[in-house]
Amino acid sequence: MIMKKMKIAALALLSLLIGTSSFGQTGSTEQLTVPLSNPGKPYTLKVHLIMGSIKVVSYEGKDIQISVTPRKEDQEESKTNEKGMKRISASKGYEVTAKEADNTVTVNTGDPNKALDLELKIPQDVHLSLGTVNGGEINVENVRGELEADNVNDKITLTNISGSVVANTVNGDVTVTFITVDPKAPMAFSTLNGDINVTLPSDTKANLKLKSDMGEVYSDFDIDIDKTTSKVNKSSEPGMYKIKKDDWILGKINGGGPEIMMKNMQGDINIKRAAK
Repeated sequence: MIMKKMKIAALALLSLLIGTSSFGQTGSTEQLTVPLSNPGKPYTLKVHLIMGSIKVVSYEGKDIQISVTPRKEDQEESKTNEKGMKRISASKGYEVTAKEADNTVTVNTGDPNKALDLELKIPQDVHLSLGTVNGGEINVENVRGELEADNVNDKITLTNISGSVVANTVNGDVTVTFITVDPKAPMAFSTLNGDINVTLPSDTKANLKLKSDMGEVYSDFDIDIDKTTSKVNKSSEPGMYKIKKDDWILGKINGGGPEIMMKNMQGDINIKRAAK
């Protein structure tokens, strides 16, 4: 019974490389197919890496197809001992595990120090949660659903999205292009060091909350700016008194709607109107 409710697919590769010119080479791309318990229905997909990149595109199939490509390791010099014997070195193996239960798929990797590039082909209508830390971008194309993307040391690029997005990185640009926007979902985009570029359909209704500490804010939309006095917070402790004035830009486009928050420290914020 347990096997019917839960499918576990594991992919592992271990290469042994011998000689003076083949050190640092890795195996070719391997593929993993994960069927859903209820194909054609909305589902959840979670993919999280420590090292590597993630690319996701939609297709007409019902399964989730995962392509795994290990990064080439640094070239090593061959060594010979005093008896003239050559060293035999094995490249690092890797493991990718996809666990499916009740239309929820979780993809994890074994060795957090092994850089892998993942490319996924997925059906539409997904709650997609993606995350990576080092050595890779997050790219999503032509996907419909609810998207969450978290990166640390690279950019996030989401293209031709239908639905809602929450996207955050530390070092890199956040670039999102929408086909349609969920009219009821709040969204948020942030980076510490990079630009935020968001292209919205011309009829998008939203309440905007914008802040760029060391950059500028630009918009193709006519924004109805809230010109009321900014909120001032005062606090005091023995020997210390503080006043903090809120410097967010608040405004509405097309009469207002769910909140869209955009925040960065170093970089610009660009809100673009999609061509009709």
